[in-house]
Amino acid sequence: MTALARPTNGRMIGGVCAALARRFGTSATTMRVIFVLSCLLPGPQFLLYIALWVLLPTEGKTRQAAW
Repeated sequence: MTALARPTNGRMIGGVCAALARRFGTSATTMRVIFVLSCLLPGPQFLLYIALWVLLPTEGKTRQAAW
């Protein structure tokens, strides 16, 4: 699994679905379809998307741990 960061390429809106797709090894389209289908269920999906958009760093701005 890769680090969770919003990619600079392959974004549609904020890059959250693309970041989650990279993290879990699926396609971005699959993750977007899952998100849209989850919006049919009651819950805070849009708030979670906005929170991840704000909290996840952009791919070029992530800092690497010095080991």
